Amino acid sequence: MSKKIYFAGSIRGGRDLAELYHRLIDHMKRRHTVLTEHVGSGNLCLTEQGRQLDKRIYDQDTSWLKECDIVVAECTVASLGVGYELAFAEQLGKPVHIFYNTTRCHLSAMLTGDPYFNIYPYENEDDVIAVLDKILSK
Repeated sequence: MSKKIYFAGSIRGGRDLAELYHRLIDHMKRRHTVLTEHVGSGNLCLTEQGRQLDKRIYDQDTSWLKECDIVVAECTVASLGVGYELAFAEQLGKPVHIFYNTTRCHLSAMLTGDPYFNIYPYENEDDVIAVLDKILSK
């Protein structure tokens, strides 16, 4: 069954893993709808756009969070926005799956200490793909 996926990854917090986001999104799009496929784009504006334009981003993202079936987050690059999205998804009761590369970061205790979140440490991209396939086949 096709799922609507909200993929969360750092945008203004840093784009170090944008290529990984792109590959993960492409993989998920083979069988599912990724509502936030722009997160994998190399052409995103990384600066504040003013309150009105940023409000549109907020409204769109919270709408997608309400619409999605599942949230997949890559949290290796710290991001205030992603943290907010994860808390918002938890409040909505959406299943949340968090990935982070153990060779590049330590995940915040606010995530690892919250039993609501499904957390998957990984060392390489193949590990992420294997877990994603299991999660999305349910």
